[in-house]
Amino acid sequence: MAAADRARASMVDVLCDAGRIRSPAVEDAFRNVPRHLFLPGLSLEEAYADEAVAVQFADGVATSSASQPSMMAIMLEQLDLRPGQRVLEIGAGTGYNAALMARIIGPSGTVTAVDIDEDLIERAAFHLASAGVDGVELVAADGALGYPPAAPYDRIVLTVGSGDIRPEWVAQLVPGGRLLLPIAVRGSQLSTALDLGPDGVLRSHSVRSCAFIRLRGVGASTDVATRLHGIGLMLQVPEDGPRAEPADVSAALAEPGALLTVPVALGAADVWDGFGLWLALTEPGACRLLAAEPETGLPDDLLPLGPGSGTIALASMAETQPPGLAMVVAGPGRPDGRGPGAVAVREFGRGGPTLAGRLLAALDRWLAAGRPGAAEWRIVAVPAGAVYEDPPPGVGVVRKVHCSLLVDLPVPVPS
Repeated sequence: MAAADRARASMVDVLCDAGRIRSPAVEDAFRNVPRHLFLPGLSLEEAYADEAVAVQFADGVATSSASQPSMMAIMLEQLDLRPGQRVLEIGAGTGYNAALMARIIGPSGTVTAVDIDEDLIERAAFHLASAGVDGVELVAADGALGYPPAAPYDRIVLTVGSGDIRPEWVAQLVPGGRLLLPIAVRGSQLSTALDLGPDGVLRSHSVRSCAFIRLRGVGASTDVATRLHGIGLMLQVPEDGPRAEPADVSAALAEPGALLTVPVALGAADVWDGFGLWLALTEPGACRLLAAEPETGLPDDLLPLGPGSGTIALASMAETQPPGLAMVVAGPGRPDGRGPGAVAVREFGRGGPTLAGRLLAALDRWLAAGRPGAAEWRIVAVPAGAVYEDPPPGVGVVRKVHCSLLVDLPVPVPS
């Protein structure tokens, strides 16, 4: 027990020093809920490492995990729980997050945690009992539908990624309640805390970059990603609006052109949720290319983004335009592409030079705006079918099945 206490205290000290834990209530929860009891079979070092741990697989793909403690702390701070509140968690996982929330809201509050897998619910129940945690109701159900029997809720939190904002979640929130979810926004996943206004519109309180296993069941993600055969890449295009055609992208990639150096250092976060998000929201034809195989056969290594690799690009859109692509790649003298460093833009196809000019102009605008990342954006979620005025210039619109996301850019974007 002494060793577990020391390991837990060390983890919490690191999270506090890094600014992930900011409030006394969240710190108290992390210091008093033993994470190792929710991850039996792991060593104390593994249980208290700041790493996500996959706990369930299907066909070799992780379908549930214990989230990284630093990300859990970020989201608990976003959630801003108060004693006595009613909370719905979608994605029970190991039960650890529910235990942390139960500690914060106290005996006068309630936590209802749902998961689509009965096995996970049974294991979470065992873990909670082992840790002596009361006040958590566990339910095997499809979280896309919420859980009406215990509604309404002061807080609803998803610990799985979602491609949309389900109307069931909004309907089960109290007026002024908060919905926190990892929402897909044109290739990025953003942990977004949204407050429900009296007009039925959700407005963001905070936005953070994240990466979560996707929701399954009725609300399963419909991300548009296509394998480019013979190249070892997946093409990911926006879920709404015009999309680059895979055949055109493949044709362009077969014709590599000039390599243009860029006098700016970029890291993975810049490429994915900094400049990458800016590009996706401001430029038609923005897309992402993900490595589906260890070797892609491209002339430059792509920027590594975790266990795989990927990058951002602009692709030709109209049938009247020649196939073309402009892709961000690792710069000369940076063969592994790791860490912040020089990047370049590679032209592909006959349309490559024009697209490269647009990409570099977009990069200039992003730099002039102060290199904004996920945290600088503001999001308003308007229910599908609601009438709203056309947003002013500088506001991106991401249309989904159940809502439209109005994404307010940090500065006006020149036309």
